[in-house]
Amino acid sequence: MRTPLPRRWAAVLAVGALALAGCAESDDGGGGGEGGGGESGPVKVGAVLDITGAGATLGVPERQTLEMLAKQVNDDGGVGGREVELIIEDDQSTEDGAAKAATKLITEDEVDILLGASRTGPSLAMRPIAESNEIPMISLAANAAIVDGSEWVYKTAQNDSVVLENIVDLAAEKGWQKLGLIRDASAFGEGVGEALAEIGKSEGIEVVATEKFAPDASDFTAQMVKIRNADADANLIWGIPPAAALAQKAYAQLKLDAPVIQSHGIGNQVFLDTAGASADGLSAPLGRLLVADQLPDDDPQKPVIEQFVKDYEAEYGESPSTFAGHAYDGFTIAMQAIEEVGTDPVKLRDHIEGIDEFIGISGVFAFTPEDHSGLDKTALAIVTVENGSWKLVDANRD
Repeated sequence: MRTPLPRRWAAVLAVGALALAGCAESDDGGGGGEGGGGESGPVKVGAVLDITGAGATLGVPERQTLEMLAKQVNDDGGVGGREVELIIEDDQSTEDGAAKAATKLITEDEVDILLGASRTGPSLAMRPIAESNEIPMISLAANAAIVDGSEWVYKTAQNDSVVLENIVDLAAEKGWQKLGLIRDASAFGEGVGEALAEIGKSEGIEVVATEKFAPDASDFTAQMVKIRNADADANLIWGIPPAAALAQKAYAQLKLDAPVIQSHGIGNQVFLDTAGASADGLSAPLGRLLVADQLPDDDPQKPVIEQFVKDYEAEYGESPSTFAGHAYDGFTIAMQAIEEVGTDPVKLRDHIEGIDEFIGISGVFAFTPEDHSGLDKTALAIVTVENGSWKLVDANRD
């Protein structure tokens, strides 16, 4: 008989309304506490995160989330009756660090599932290692290349393509046909200009200038002068804090008049604190976590987000970021899959691939063999900044 989820986690997933497409077919008579084949001992969850370096504003809240959730599960009796052993490695925000950490977790620690990395470049470095060792991996990063054509890799951050779809919709609504782009020069920004031009084509929207900045940049004067000279209708800044916030400040200091759009990479308090008053008035497609208190009561994500925020604030005395939400989704999806089919890697992979209508923090997931991201553009809401706070403009459920 399958051991049920721990009481607290059964409630969380009931609120999350996880529908499991094809679950019965994938279980093959195994299940939950039996581990799909009598596994015993701890469930080993390996995580590779950008805890130090350029991605630290992402990796630190992700680490805190994973530690909190693992403690909750273990306090409630484990998953399938087995303790969760969480092993976290810092990739120092580098691709080489991520590859080495993933290799260690798989070959030395013998983890059952891999989470991470926080950003695109390190996640891409991990992907071939997970694929060659046939270990399920759930990335917390954005670029679609992380999962395109993958067999073993999934992700919880919204694809950059669905972010750009929202930006094109916003630009079309506002009548912005010429867009300038100032982007992160790392893998997170790779292909953004080309994708924006392609997605915007149907609306007559074009990219008239593109400038790049290093993920750890602090001076944006040269890029902003060139963008100002391009005279776009609006300009998109694509990056993560602190660089994205410093770019926002430079934009205001150089008195560029065109409206600013930021990417989903700014979804934490660090951005607001660093950008200060310069952030007021920008637009961005962001996850609903940041505006949970402004969501309509019938939004299916609202109760899931509110519970997570309550738990996180009680544990750490601060509000969680968008990136903490990506970690929540990755961990919770992993726990649900392990509860259902145990830790056999093939069964885990196949089960995750069949998850449908999982209501998480980052959106409502529907994975398929062809789509290992599972989120469309409704996973993001249009948000602005007003007096230093996030303000919901459009819940984007249509």
